[in-house]
Amino acid sequence: MNTLSAKPSKPSQSFDLASTNNLLVVILFIAIFTMAVRVPADTDTWWHLSSGQYIVDNLTIPTTDPFSHTKFGETWIDHGWLAQIFWYGLYAAGGWALVSLALASLVTASFWFIWKQIEANVFIAALSMVLGAIVSSIVWAARPQMVTFLLVAITSYLLDRYKRHDGRLLPWLPLIMILWVNVHGGYAIGFMLMVAYVLGEVVNVVTGHREDPVISWSRLKHLLLVMAVCLAVVVINPHTWRMWVYPFQTVGIGALRDFIQEWQSPNFHLPYVQPFAVMLLLIMAAMGRSGRQTDWTDLALVAMWTLWALFAGRNIAIFGLVTTPVLARYADVAWTRQWNTWGYERVPFATTTVPIKSGRQPKLVLNSVLLGVIVIAALIKIAVPLTPNANLKAEKDSLPYEAINFIRDEQPPAPIFNSYNWGGYFIFKLWPDYQAYIDGRTDLYDDAFIRRYLDVITVGDDWQKTLDEDGINTILIEHNGTLDKFLRIEPGWAEIYRDDMAVVFTRRASQP
Repeated sequence: MNTLSAKPSKPSQSFDLASTNNLLVVILFIAIFTMAVRVPADTDTWWHLSSGQYIVDNLTIPTTDPFSHTKFGETWIDHGWLAQIFWYGLYAAGGWALVSLALASLVTASFWFIWKQIEANVFIAALSMVLGAIVSSIVWAARPQMVTFLLVAITSYLLDRYKRHDGRLLPWLPLIMILWVNVHGGYAIGFMLMVAYVLGEVVNVVTGHREDPVISWSRLKHLLLVMAVCLAVVVINPHTWRMWVYPFQTVGIGALRDFIQEWQSPNFHLPYVQPFAVMLLLIMAAMGRSGRQTDWTDLALVAMWTLWALFAGRNIAIFGLVTTPVLARYADVAWTRQWNTWGYERVPFATTTVPIKSGRQPKLVLNSVLLGVIVIAALIKIAVPLTPNANLKAEKDSLPYEAINFIRDEQPPAPIFNSYNWGGYFIFKLWPDYQAYIDGRTDLYDDAFIRRYLDVITVGDDWQKTLDEDGINTILIEHNGTLDKFLRIEPGWAEIYRDDMAVVFTRRASQP
Protein backbone atom coordinates (compact mmCIF):
# COMPACT_ATOMS: atom_id res chain seq x y z
CA MET A 1 0.00 0.00 0.00
CA ASN A 2 1.33 3.41 -0.98
CA THR A 3 1.06 6.08 1.69
CA LEU A 4 2.09 9.67 1.86
CA SER A 5 5.47 10.49 3.33
CA ALA A 6 5.47 10.86 7.09
CA LYS A 7 7.72 13.88 6.90
CA PRO A 8 8.57 16.33 4.17
CA SER A 9 11.92 15.93 2.48
CA LYS A 10 13.05 19.42 3.37
CA PRO A 11 16.43 20.82 4.34
CA SER A 12 17.58 20.14 7.85
CA GLN A 13 17.74 22.78 10.54
CA SER A 14 21.51 23.14 10.01
CA PHE A 15 21.71 24.83 6.63
CA ASP A 16 24.47 23.49 4.38
CA LEU A 17 24.88 25.06 0.96
CA ALA A 18 26.80 21.99 -0.19
CA SER A 19 23.45 20.19 -0.16
CA THR A 20 21.69 20.25 -3.53
CA ASN A 21 18.35 20.22 -1.71
CA ASN A 22 19.20 23.32 0.27
CA LEU A 23 20.44 25.07 -2.86
CA LEU A 24 17.20 24.20 -4.64
CA VAL A 25 15.10 25.67 -1.84
CA VAL A 26 17.07 28.93 -1.89
CA ILE A 27 16.72 29.14 -5.67
CA LEU A 28 13.00 28.41 -5.40
CA PHE A 29 12.29 31.34 -3.11
CA ILE A 30 14.60 33.66 -5.05
CA ALA A 31 12.59 32.72 -8.14
CA ILE A 32 9.24 33.38 -6.47
CA PHE A 33 10.40 36.74 -5.13
CA THR A 34 11.81 37.68 -8.52
CA MET A 35 8.58 36.67 -10.28
CA ALA A 36 6.60 38.86 -7.91
CA VAL A 37 8.67 42.01 -8.38
CA ARG A 38 6.72 43.80 -11.07
CA VAL A 39 5.15 47.12 -11.87
CA PRO A 40 2.66 46.81 -9.03
CA ALA A 41 -0.26 49.01 -10.04
CA ASP A 42 -3.46 47.90 -11.70
CA THR A 43 -6.53 50.05 -12.27
CA ASP A 44 -7.83 49.59 -8.71
CA THR A 45 -4.52 50.27 -6.99
CA TRP A 46 -4.94 53.99 -7.58
CA TRP A 47 -8.16 54.51 -5.66
CA HIS A 48 -6.85 52.34 -2.83
CA LEU A 49 -3.89 54.72 -2.57
CA SER A 50 -6.26 57.70 -2.60
CA SER A 51 -8.32 56.17 0.17
CA GLY A 52 -5.19 55.49 2.20
CA GLN A 53 -4.08 59.08 1.75
CA TYR A 54 -7.54 60.33 2.73
CA ILE A 55 -7.40 58.30 5.97
CA VAL A 56 -3.89 59.50 6.81
CA ASP A 57 -4.61 63.15 6.01
CA ASN A 58 -7.95 63.28 7.84
CA LEU A 59 -7.21 60.74 10.60
CA THR A 60 -10.59 59.16 9.98
CA ILE A 61 -11.96 56.16 8.10
CA PRO A 62 -14.54 57.26 5.51
CA THR A 63 -18.03 55.91 6.05
CA THR A 64 -19.55 57.88 3.17
CA ASP A 65 -18.21 58.34 -0.34
CA PRO A 66 -15.97 61.39 -0.89
CA PHE A 67 -14.60 60.46 -4.33
CA SER A 68 -17.52 60.35 -6.79
CA HIS A 69 -20.17 62.89 -7.79
CA THR A 70 -22.73 60.15 -8.44
CA LYS A 71 -22.62 58.57 -4.97
CA PHE A 72 -21.13 61.43 -2.97
CA GLY A 73 -22.21 61.32 0.67
CA GLU A 74 -23.80 57.88 0.41
CA THR A 75 -22.83 55.07 2.78
CA TRP A 76 -19.58 53.40 1.75
CA ILE A 77 -18.05 50.37 3.48
CA ASP A 78 -14.33 50.92 3.02
CA HIS A 79 -13.49 47.34 3.99
CA GLY A 80 -9.83 47.61 3.01
CA TRP A 81 -8.99 50.67 5.10
CA LEU A 82 -6.08 49.14 7.03
CA ALA A 83 -4.45 47.68 3.92
CA GLN A 84 -4.92 51.01 2.16
CA ILE A 85 -2.96 52.75 4.91
CA PHE A 86 -0.27 50.08 4.47
CA TRP A 87 0.01 50.54 0.71
CA TYR A 88 -0.20 54.33 0.84
CA GLY A 89 2.43 54.46 3.59
CA LEU A 90 4.80 52.45 1.41
CA TYR A 91 4.07 54.61 -1.61
CA ALA A 92 4.60 57.83 0.34
CA ALA A 93 7.85 56.54 1.83
CA GLY A 94 9.47 54.97 -1.21
CA GLY A 95 7.31 55.31 -4.29
CA TRP A 96 6.51 52.42 -6.60
CA ALA A 97 9.86 50.73 -5.89
CA LEU A 98 9.02 50.15 -2.23
CA VAL A 99 5.46 49.12 -3.12
CA SER A 100 6.82 46.58 -5.60
CA LEU A 101 9.27 45.11 -3.08
CA ALA A 102 6.52 44.88 -0.46
CA LEU A 103 4.29 43.08 -2.95
CA ALA A 104 7.03 40.56 -3.69
CA SER A 105 7.62 40.07 0.03
CA LEU A 106 3.92 39.33 0.62
CA VAL A 107 3.91 36.76 -2.17
CA THR A 108 7.11 35.10 -0.94
CA ALA A 109 5.89 34.97 2.66
CA SER A 110 2.63 33.42 1.47
CA PHE A 111 4.43 30.63 -0.32
CA TRP A 112 6.68 30.05 2.67
CA PHE A 113 3.59 29.07 4.67
CA ILE A 114 2.52 26.83 1.78
CA TRP A 115 5.99 25.26 1.67
CA LYS A 116 5.72 24.41 5.36
CA GLN A 117 2.68 22.23 4.57
CA ILE A 118 4.27 20.16 1.81
CA GLU A 119 5.25 16.57 2.51
CA ALA A 120 7.11 15.41 -0.57
CA ASN A 121 10.64 15.17 -1.88
CA VAL A 122 12.20 18.52 -2.47
CA PHE A 123 12.20 18.38 -6.28
CA ILE A 124 8.50 17.58 -6.58
CA ALA A 125 7.76 20.12 -3.85
CA ALA A 126 9.69 22.82 -5.73
CA LEU A 127 7.99 22.07 -9.05
CA SER A 128 4.58 22.17 -7.37
CA MET A 129 5.43 25.49 -5.77
CA VAL A 130 6.53 27.02 -9.06
CA LEU A 131 3.32 25.90 -10.77
CA GLY A 132 1.24 27.19 -7.86
CA ALA A 133 3.02 30.54 -8.08
CA ILE A 134 2.43 30.80 -11.82
CA VAL A 135 -1.27 29.98 -11.39
CA SER A 136 -1.78 32.47 -8.58
CA SER A 137 0.25 35.28 -10.15
CA ILE A 138 -2.76 36.64 -12.03
CA VAL A 139 -3.77 38.69 -8.96
CA TRP A 140 -0.36 39.91 -7.84
CA ALA A 141 -0.91 43.67 -7.61
CA ALA A 142 -0.70 46.30 -4.88
CA ARG A 143 -4.24 45.89 -3.57
CA PRO A 144 -5.73 44.83 -0.22
CA GLN A 145 -6.41 41.39 -1.71
CA MET A 146 -2.68 40.65 -1.48
CA VAL A 147 -2.90 40.83 2.31
CA THR A 148 -5.77 38.36 1.99
CA PHE A 149 -3.42 36.20 -0.10
CA LEU A 150 -0.97 36.03 2.82
CA LEU A 151 -3.70 35.45 5.40
CA VAL A 152 -5.12 32.59 3.31
CA ALA A 153 -1.70 30.95 3.36
CA ILE A 154 -1.34 31.41 7.13
CA THR A 155 -4.85 30.08 7.81
CA SER A 156 -4.20 27.10 5.55
CA TYR A 157 -0.96 26.43 7.43
CA LEU A 158 -2.64 26.57 10.85
CA LEU A 159 -5.42 24.22 9.75
CA ASP A 160 -2.90 21.81 8.24
CA ARG A 161 -0.87 21.77 11.45
CA TYR A 162 -4.04 21.20 13.46
CA LYS A 163 -4.82 18.15 11.32
CA ARG A 164 -1.36 16.64 10.88
CA HIS A 165 0.70 17.81 13.83
CA ASP A 166 -1.80 18.64 16.60
CA GLY A 167 -1.18 22.35 16.17
CA ARG A 168 -3.16 25.06 17.96
CA LEU A 169 -5.95 27.13 16.46
CA LEU A 170 -6.56 29.35 19.49
CA PRO A 171 -5.83 32.19 19.82
CA TRP A 172 -4.33 32.48 16.34
CA LEU A 173 -7.33 32.11 14.03
CA PRO A 174 -9.56 34.65 15.85
CA LEU A 175 -6.68 37.14 15.95
CA ILE A 176 -6.09 36.60 12.24
CA MET A 177 -9.80 37.13 11.59
CA ILE A 178 -9.78 40.47 13.44
CA LEU A 179 -6.90 41.65 11.26
CA TRP A 180 -8.43 40.16 8.12
CA VAL A 181 -11.83 41.82 8.40
CA ASN A 182 -10.06 45.19 8.63
CA VAL A 183 -7.84 44.72 5.58
CA HIS A 184 -10.15 43.11 3.02
CA GLY A 185 -13.63 41.74 2.47
CA GLY A 186 -12.02 38.44 1.47
CA TYR A 187 -12.03 37.37 5.12
CA ALA A 188 -14.85 35.00 4.09
CA ILE A 189 -12.20 32.80 2.47
CA GLY A 190 -10.97 31.92 5.96
CA PHE A 191 -14.39 30.50 6.82
CA MET A 192 -14.49 28.61 3.53
CA LEU A 193 -11.19 26.93 4.38
CA MET A 194 -12.51 25.96 7.81
CA VAL A 195 -15.71 24.58 6.28
CA ALA A 196 -13.66 22.49 3.84
CA TYR A 197 -11.71 21.00 6.75
CA VAL A 198 -14.86 20.28 8.76
CA LEU A 199 -16.62 18.58 5.84
CA GLY A 200 -13.55 16.63 4.79
CA GLU A 201 -12.71 15.45 8.29
CA VAL A 202 -16.30 14.41 9.04
CA VAL A 203 -16.20 12.14 5.98
CA ASN A 204 -12.73 10.90 6.96
CA VAL A 205 -14.02 9.90 10.40
CA VAL A 206 -17.24 8.33 9.10
CA THR A 207 -15.46 6.32 6.38
CA GLY A 208 -12.63 5.23 8.68
CA HIS A 209 -9.89 6.85 6.60
CA ARG A 210 -6.51 5.72 7.94
CA GLU A 211 -3.89 6.72 5.40
CA ASP A 212 -3.62 10.27 6.71
CA PRO A 213 -3.92 11.94 10.09
CA VAL A 214 -7.62 12.48 10.84
CA ILE A 215 -9.15 15.09 13.14
CA SER A 216 -11.14 13.29 15.85
CA TRP A 217 -14.72 14.15 16.81
CA SER A 218 -13.60 15.99 19.93
CA ARG A 219 -11.10 18.09 17.99
CA LEU A 220 -13.69 18.75 15.29
CA LYS A 221 -15.89 20.25 17.99
CA HIS A 222 -13.00 22.49 18.94
CA LEU A 223 -12.65 23.59 15.31
CA LEU A 224 -16.36 24.42 15.20
CA LEU A 225 -15.95 26.44 18.40
CA VAL A 226 -13.06 28.35 16.83
CA MET A 227 -15.24 29.07 13.78
CA ALA A 228 -17.94 30.47 16.05
CA VAL A 229 -15.42 32.71 17.82
CA CYS A 230 -14.09 33.89 14.45
CA LEU A 231 -17.61 34.71 13.31
CA ALA A 232 -18.21 36.70 16.48
CA VAL A 233 -15.04 38.79 16.14
CA VAL A 234 -15.91 39.83 12.57
CA VAL A 235 -17.81 42.77 14.09
CA ILE A 236 -14.54 44.22 15.44
CA ASN A 237 -14.12 46.74 12.62
CA PRO A 238 -15.27 50.31 11.89
CA HIS A 239 -18.33 49.03 10.03
CA THR A 240 -19.34 46.54 12.78
CA TRP A 241 -22.09 44.07 11.79
CA ARG A 242 -22.22 45.27 8.19
CA MET A 243 -19.11 43.25 7.45
CA TRP A 244 -21.07 40.07 8.18
CA VAL A 245 -23.17 40.64 5.07
CA TYR A 246 -20.65 42.50 2.92
CA PRO A 247 -19.29 39.41 1.06
CA PHE A 248 -22.82 38.30 0.14
CA GLN A 249 -23.75 41.77 -1.11
CA THR A 250 -20.66 41.90 -3.32
CA VAL A 251 -21.16 38.44 -4.83
CA GLY A 252 -24.81 39.30 -5.45
CA ILE A 253 -23.98 42.14 -7.86
CA GLY A 254 -24.90 40.57 -11.20
CA ALA A 255 -23.16 43.25 -13.25
CA LEU A 256 -19.84 42.07 -11.84
CA ARG A 257 -20.15 38.78 -13.72
CA ASP A 258 -21.58 40.45 -16.82
CA PHE A 259 -19.02 43.22 -17.13
CA ILE A 260 -15.88 42.82 -14.98
CA GLN A 261 -13.40 40.24 -16.25
CA GLU A 262 -11.99 39.08 -12.92
CA TRP A 263 -15.52 38.24 -11.72
CA GLN A 264 -16.39 36.26 -14.85
CA SER A 265 -15.79 32.55 -15.44
CA PRO A 266 -12.27 32.05 -16.79
CA ASN A 267 -11.67 32.06 -20.53
CA PHE A 268 -9.32 29.14 -21.17
CA HIS A 269 -8.24 30.62 -24.49
CA LEU A 270 -6.28 33.24 -22.53
CA PRO A 271 -2.66 32.17 -21.90
CA TYR A 272 -2.60 33.30 -18.27
CA VAL A 273 -5.61 31.08 -17.45
CA GLN A 274 -4.18 27.89 -18.96
CA PRO A 275 -1.77 27.08 -16.09
CA PHE A 276 -4.87 26.71 -13.89
CA ALA A 277 -6.17 23.97 -16.20
CA VAL A 278 -2.76 22.29 -16.21
CA MET A 279 -2.56 22.32 -12.42
CA LEU A 280 -6.08 20.94 -12.01
CA LEU A 281 -5.37 18.11 -14.47
CA LEU A 282 -2.09 17.29 -12.71
CA ILE A 283 -3.85 17.11 -9.33
CA MET A 284 -6.45 14.75 -10.77
CA ALA A 285 -3.76 12.61 -12.41
CA ALA A 286 -1.64 12.52 -9.24
CA MET A 287 -4.60 11.48 -7.10
CA GLY A 288 -5.57 8.82 -9.61
CA ARG A 289 -2.05 7.40 -10.02
CA SER A 290 -1.12 7.49 -6.34
CA GLY A 291 -2.85 4.14 -5.75
CA ARG A 292 -4.11 5.17 -2.33
CA GLN A 293 -7.26 6.46 -0.74
CA THR A 294 -7.72 10.17 -1.18
CA ASP A 295 -7.90 12.27 1.95
CA TRP A 296 -11.41 13.73 1.91
CA THR A 297 -10.14 17.07 3.19
CA ASP A 298 -7.73 17.31 0.26
CA LEU A 299 -10.62 16.46 -2.04
CA ALA A 300 -12.84 19.08 -0.39
CA LEU A 301 -10.19 21.78 -0.84
CA VAL A 302 -9.63 20.91 -4.50
CA ALA A 303 -13.36 20.64 -5.26
CA MET A 304 -14.28 23.85 -3.42
CA TRP A 305 -11.65 26.02 -5.06
CA THR A 306 -12.10 24.48 -8.48
CA LEU A 307 -15.77 25.40 -8.26
CA TRP A 308 -15.04 28.96 -7.13
CA ALA A 309 -12.29 29.40 -9.73
CA LEU A 310 -14.72 28.34 -12.45
CA PHE A 311 -17.31 30.73 -11.02
CA ALA A 312 -14.95 33.75 -11.03
CA GLY A 313 -11.47 33.97 -12.49
CA ARG A 314 -10.13 35.98 -9.55
CA ASN A 315 -10.45 32.84 -7.40
CA ILE A 316 -7.89 31.00 -9.53
CA ALA A 317 -5.21 32.60 -7.36
CA ILE A 318 -6.60 31.02 -4.19
CA PHE A 319 -6.87 27.67 -5.98
CA GLY A 320 -3.20 27.88 -6.94
CA LEU A 321 -2.23 28.72 -3.38
CA VAL A 322 -4.19 26.20 -1.28
CA THR A 323 -3.95 23.21 -3.63
CA THR A 324 -0.17 23.34 -4.06
CA PRO A 325 0.45 21.07 -1.02
CA VAL A 326 -2.19 18.65 -2.31
CA LEU A 327 -0.49 18.40 -5.70
CA ALA A 328 2.94 17.88 -4.12
CA ARG A 329 1.78 15.16 -1.70
CA TYR A 330 0.00 13.03 -4.28
CA ALA A 331 2.54 13.63 -7.05
CA ASP A 332 5.27 12.40 -4.70
CA VAL A 333 3.42 9.12 -4.04
CA ALA A 334 2.46 8.68 -7.70
CA TRP A 335 6.05 9.32 -8.81
CA THR A 336 7.43 6.76 -6.36
CA ARG A 337 4.75 4.21 -7.24
CA GLN A 338 5.39 4.57 -10.96
CA TRP A 339 9.10 3.90 -10.64
CA ASN A 340 8.50 0.98 -8.31
CA THR A 341 6.07 -0.46 -10.87
CA TRP A 342 8.84 -0.33 -13.46
CA GLY A 343 11.07 -2.34 -11.11
CA TYR A 344 13.40 0.44 -9.99
CA GLU A 345 14.33 0.48 -6.33
CA ARG A 346 15.95 3.91 -6.49
CA VAL A 347 13.53 6.65 -7.43
CA PRO A 348 14.99 9.54 -9.47
CA PHE A 349 15.19 12.79 -7.54
CA ALA A 350 14.39 11.05 -4.26
CA THR A 351 15.99 12.91 -1.38
CA THR A 352 19.05 11.29 0.05
CA THR A 353 19.57 11.17 3.79
CA VAL A 354 23.22 10.08 3.53
CA PRO A 355 25.54 12.74 4.99
CA ILE A 356 27.99 14.36 2.62
CA LYS A 357 31.40 13.03 3.65
CA SER A 358 33.61 13.33 0.61
CA GLY A 359 33.83 16.02 -2.00
CA ARG A 360 31.97 18.50 0.16
CA GLN A 361 34.30 21.44 -0.46
CA PRO A 362 34.15 21.34 -4.28
CA LYS A 363 30.38 20.99 -4.12
CA LEU A 364 30.12 23.93 -1.73
CA VAL A 365 32.20 26.07 -4.09
CA LEU A 366 30.18 24.99 -7.13
CA ASN A 367 26.85 25.64 -5.40
CA SER A 368 28.06 29.01 -4.13
CA VAL A 369 29.11 30.08 -7.62
CA LEU A 370 25.81 28.88 -9.08
CA LEU A 371 23.85 30.69 -6.39
CA GLY A 372 25.86 33.85 -6.99
CA VAL A 373 25.06 33.79 -10.70
CA ILE A 374 21.36 33.27 -9.95
CA VAL A 375 21.33 36.13 -7.43
CA ILE A 376 22.98 38.48 -9.94
CA ALA A 377 20.47 37.49 -12.63
CA ALA A 378 17.60 38.00 -10.18
CA LEU A 379 18.88 41.43 -9.17
CA ILE A 380 19.09 42.48 -12.81
CA LYS A 381 15.52 41.33 -13.42
CA ILE A 382 14.29 42.95 -10.20
CA ALA A 383 15.97 46.27 -10.98
CA VAL A 384 13.99 46.83 -14.18
CA PRO A 385 10.47 47.30 -12.71
CA LEU A 386 11.88 49.28 -9.78
CA THR A 387 13.03 52.19 -11.94
CA PRO A 388 10.81 55.30 -12.21
CA ASN A 389 11.00 55.10 -16.00
CA ALA A 390 9.56 51.57 -16.04
CA ASN A 391 6.61 52.61 -13.91
CA LEU A 392 6.00 55.76 -15.93
CA LYS A 393 6.10 53.76 -19.16
CA ALA A 394 3.60 51.23 -17.77
CA GLU A 395 1.35 54.10 -16.70
CA LYS A 396 1.48 55.71 -20.14
CA ASP A 397 0.95 52.38 -21.93
CA SER A 398 -2.13 51.31 -19.97
CA LEU A 399 -3.77 54.47 -18.63
CA PRO A 400 -4.90 57.86 -20.01
CA TYR A 401 -1.81 59.66 -18.73
CA GLU A 402 -1.82 62.48 -21.29
CA ALA A 403 -5.60 62.92 -21.27
CA ILE A 404 -5.62 63.28 -17.49
CA ASN A 405 -2.86 65.87 -17.73
CA PHE A 406 -4.92 67.73 -20.33
CA ILE A 407 -7.96 67.80 -18.03
CA ARG A 408 -5.86 68.98 -15.10
CA ASP A 409 -4.31 71.78 -17.18
CA GLU A 410 -7.36 72.90 -19.18
CA GLN A 411 -10.00 72.42 -16.47
CA PRO A 412 -13.02 71.48 -18.63
CA PRO A 413 -16.38 71.83 -16.87
CA ALA A 414 -17.51 69.25 -14.33
CA PRO A 415 -19.12 66.86 -13.72
CA ILE A 416 -17.19 64.35 -15.81
CA PHE A 417 -18.33 60.98 -17.14
CA ASN A 418 -15.34 58.62 -17.08
CA SER A 419 -14.65 55.07 -18.17
CA TYR A 420 -15.03 52.50 -15.38
CA ASN A 421 -11.58 51.12 -16.18
CA TRP A 422 -9.97 54.48 -15.41
CA GLY A 423 -12.02 55.53 -12.39
CA GLY A 424 -9.37 54.72 -9.80
CA TYR A 425 -6.66 56.50 -11.79
CA PHE A 426 -9.02 59.45 -12.29
CA ILE A 427 -9.49 59.74 -8.51
CA PHE A 428 -5.77 59.50 -7.76
CA LYS A 429 -4.82 62.13 -10.32
CA LEU A 430 -7.73 64.60 -10.26
CA TRP A 431 -9.52 64.41 -6.91
CA PRO A 432 -10.53 66.68 -5.16
CA ASP A 433 -10.66 69.07 -8.15
CA TYR A 434 -12.85 66.55 -9.95
CA GLN A 435 -14.94 63.66 -8.70
CA ALA A 436 -15.33 60.41 -10.61
CA TYR A 437 -18.51 59.16 -12.23
CA ILE A 438 -17.64 55.51 -11.49
CA ASP A 439 -14.63 53.49 -10.35
CA GLY A 440 -13.73 50.03 -9.07
CA ARG A 441 -15.77 50.25 -5.86
CA THR A 442 -18.56 48.08 -7.27
CA ASP A 443 -20.09 47.51 -3.84
CA LEU A 444 -20.76 51.26 -3.63
CA TYR A 445 -22.27 51.67 -7.08
CA ASP A 446 -24.50 48.56 -6.91
CA ASP A 447 -25.99 46.54 -9.73
CA ALA A 448 -28.55 49.08 -10.97
CA PHE A 449 -26.04 51.92 -11.27
CA ILE A 450 -23.43 49.78 -13.03
CA ARG A 451 -26.04 48.73 -15.59
CA ARG A 452 -26.97 52.40 -16.00
CA TYR A 453 -23.31 53.14 -16.74
CA LEU A 454 -23.16 50.24 -19.19
CA ASP A 455 -26.17 51.63 -21.03
CA VAL A 456 -24.21 54.83 -21.67
CA ILE A 457 -20.85 53.30 -22.57
CA THR A 458 -22.47 50.84 -25.00
CA VAL A 459 -24.86 53.48 -26.40
CA GLY A 460 -28.05 51.86 -25.18
CA ASP A 461 -31.53 53.25 -25.68
CA ASP A 462 -31.31 55.86 -22.90
CA TRP A 463 -27.66 56.89 -23.07
CA GLN A 464 -28.35 60.53 -23.95
CA LYS A 465 -31.08 60.80 -21.34
CA THR A 466 -28.73 59.45 -18.66
CA LEU A 467 -26.01 61.96 -19.51
CA ASP A 468 -28.56 64.77 -19.35
CA GLU A 469 -30.07 63.58 -16.05
CA ASP A 470 -26.63 63.32 -14.47
CA GLY A 471 -25.68 66.78 -15.72
CA ILE A 472 -22.55 65.54 -17.47
CA ASN A 473 -20.51 68.31 -19.10
CA THR A 474 -17.30 66.44 -19.97
CA ILE A 475 -16.64 62.85 -21.05
CA LEU A 476 -13.36 60.88 -20.74
CA ILE A 477 -13.53 57.52 -22.52
CA GLU A 478 -11.50 55.04 -24.56
CA HIS A 479 -10.35 56.11 -28.00
CA ASN A 480 -12.37 54.58 -30.83
CA GLY A 481 -14.92 52.89 -28.57
CA THR A 482 -18.63 52.70 -29.34
CA LEU A 483 -19.51 55.84 -27.38
CA ASP A 484 -16.64 57.73 -28.99
CA LYS A 485 -17.99 56.95 -32.47
CA PHE A 486 -21.47 58.22 -31.57
CA LEU A 487 -20.25 61.36 -29.82
CA ARG A 488 -18.23 62.39 -32.88
CA ILE A 489 -21.45 62.89 -34.84
CA GLU A 490 -23.55 64.24 -31.97
CA PRO A 491 -24.13 67.99 -32.48
CA GLY A 492 -24.33 68.61 -28.74
CA TRP A 493 -20.78 67.40 -28.04
CA ALA A 494 -17.37 68.71 -29.12
CA GLU A 495 -14.10 66.79 -29.13
CA ILE A 496 -11.40 68.73 -27.28
CA TYR A 497 -8.66 66.11 -26.91
CA ARG A 498 -7.66 62.82 -28.55
CA ASP A 499 -4.69 60.46 -28.52
CA ASP A 500 -4.18 56.74 -29.14
CA MET A 501 -5.47 55.92 -25.64
CA ALA A 502 -8.29 58.31 -24.77
CA VAL A 503 -10.63 60.98 -26.03
CA VAL A 504 -12.24 63.91 -24.21
CA PHE A 505 -15.54 65.50 -25.21
CA THR A 506 -17.24 68.54 -23.73
CA ARG A 507 -20.86 69.63 -24.04
CA ARG A 508 -21.46 72.45 -26.49
CA ALA A 509 -23.13 75.55 -25.12
CA SER A 510 -26.84 75.67 -25.88
CA GLN A 511 -27.75 78.08 -28.63
CA PRO A 512 -30.32 80.76 -27.70
